[in-house]
Amino acid sequence: MSIKYCKKCILPSTKPDLEFDKNGICQGCNAFLNRKKIDWSERKKEFIKILTNYKTNNTYDCVVPVSGGKDSTYQVIKLLEHNCNPLCVTAKTDFLTDIGRKNIENIKKLGVDHIEVSTDPILRNKINKFSLKTVGDISWAEHITIFTIPVRIACKFNIPLIVWGENSQNENGGPKENENMVDLDRKWLEEFGGLLGLRTSDLKDILNIPEKKLYQYTYPAESELKKNKIKGIFLGYFFEWDGHKNAEIAIKNGFECYEREVEGSIVNYENLDNAQMRIHDYFKFLKYGYDRVTDWCCWHIRRDRLSRKEAIKINNDKSGKFPLSYLGIPLEEILSNIDCSMSEFKEICDNFTNKELFKCDNRGKLIKKDDGSLILKDPLS
Repeated sequence: MSIKYCKKCILPSTKPDLEFDKNGICQGCNAFLNRKKIDWSERKKEFIKILTNYKTNNTYDCVVPVSGGKDSTYQVIKLLEHNCNPLCVTAKTDFLTDIGRKNIENIKKLGVDHIEVSTDPILRNKINKFSLKTVGDISWAEHITIFTIPVRIACKFNIPLIVWGENSQNENGGPKENENMVDLDRKWLEEFGGLLGLRTSDLKDILNIPEKKLYQYTYPAESELKKNKIKGIFLGYFFEWDGHKNAEIAIKNGFECYEREVEGSIVNYENLDNAQMRIHDYFKFLKYGYDRVTDWCCWHIRRDRLSRKEAIKINNDKSGKFPLSYLGIPLEEILSNIDCSMSEFKEICDNFTNKELFKCDNRGKLIKKDDGSLILKDPLS
């Protein structure tokens, strides 16, 4: 398999749903260029109109899903600027770090009510190991609960409006017809929510889990959504999204960064809450040949913070490293949460590695560096 790279950024053709135009430019870059044609003042008015229409006699004007990260901190700040009284909802992560807890507490200090929902940790670890082994994602359970739990809370409290962050199909280069979506609903979750074809009902059948134990992993029924008139919108549709600028705003409002660049990234202000995130990002590299380093390089290229030449050098130096630690926490400690040994983990890694992308010896065995990292057949140049 020969990898094709975007002529403007460095996203590879192996990225799911990525489209290229006749000039070899990816849809992520074209979607970003199209932002120049948007009348953001009109989008802001549209946002204010939605907030006005959804303000009721309820205590809360909307639900805001928050992880404590830079983006959710920015979301809360933006809503408070528009005189909203949001209910912030956190679906507790799997391996919450100390800095992650501090940043959740910081969101509360902005002046909001907050609910944190924790799922059964014994069951959660069982699901995490199952999803790692079957679909190559230790974070499947987290991905689904960050979408299901806030919606369940919205239904329970009769809060019709949910304000999410960015539309990843616009920011990262998904199908063109989905880049300007304003609503996040069940259809978007099932298609773009990173569920990898694994359904909650599969867990019930395969792992023999009682249905009531999977309540928090299950999206509310359509009848319940209609009854409560639930509407989820992307804040990034109404205000030009920029993760770096979001971080700058969050930092000014008490958000705490890591002491250095996060392992597997080129910034110190993202994915600070869950120690398992490095494993999640590494499996993206094994499957598709790119990771979070590549993502950030592309976002910086589009915003003229890096040249393509600079980005290629950074990506070649830092992308694809074996995840020996994350936020200073050793891999062995992270794996112990799901009762997975290092040898078992390496075997799972090999099972999900796309051998068409990486160098192998004449027996078809993957060639690895001393630190366990793989070598791409078609690196950026």
